[in-house]
Amino acid sequence: MEATLVVVFAALTVLLSRSGPLTAADVWLRDVADAHRPTVAYWVARVVNLLGNGGWVMTVTLLVSLLLAWRRRTVRPVFPAAAAAVLTAVVIEPLKRLTARPAPHYRGPVELFTVPGRESYPSGHLVNTVVWFGVLALLLAPYLAPRARRALAVLPSVLVLVSTVYLGFHWLTDDIAGLALGLLLLRVICRVPWSDVPLSRRLEAVPQPAERPWP
Repeated sequence: MEATLVVVFAALTVLLSRSGPLTAADVWLRDVADAHRPTVAYWVARVVNLLGNGGWVMTVTLLVSLLLAWRRRTVRPVFPAAAAAVLTAVVIEPLKRLTARPAPHYRGPVELFTVPGRESYPSGHLVNTVVWFGVLALLLAPYLAPRARRALAVLPSVLVLVSTVYLGFHWLTDDIAGLALGLLLLRVICRVPWSDVPLSRRLEAVPQPAERPWP
């Protein structure tokens, strides 16, 4: 799965470095959205798009991890949240600067590697949404029904993807790349055996309370 996500992201990056069907589709979809954006729909989309604001989602997820750490008397719940904070910080911004792609309403080229200082690719909204809501679903797994857990992990990403494209904040291909990158980072976080990390008794009560299992 991880290899597939890497290939998808790399292929998109190569294809978007020059004009072609993907850039043409991006421009067409932007123009369609611009022509069908009444005031009410605009503000609904703006509110929905707040789900992709990494700042508040990160804060909520970190607070939940700290609460669970306190209740379970172990720092383990903090590990995936901290890993998400580090990975999103060191991956998103450097990639945006490197790819230098203008946003949809910039009057100029559409391709990657064209305008230094422009940072549209990949969509940080999508990366943050996938990673942070995915980690939040992981942390709350023991307390949520399977459908609720899946909805928490998936629905915000769908809403943010649609709203960012509709509002013209990102090209569709920015969002697809952000989705692939976000899933890759989330998979990396979930692959780590956090439950097996050795801890001292200062960091974890032994034995842990049976009613407070680690997800």
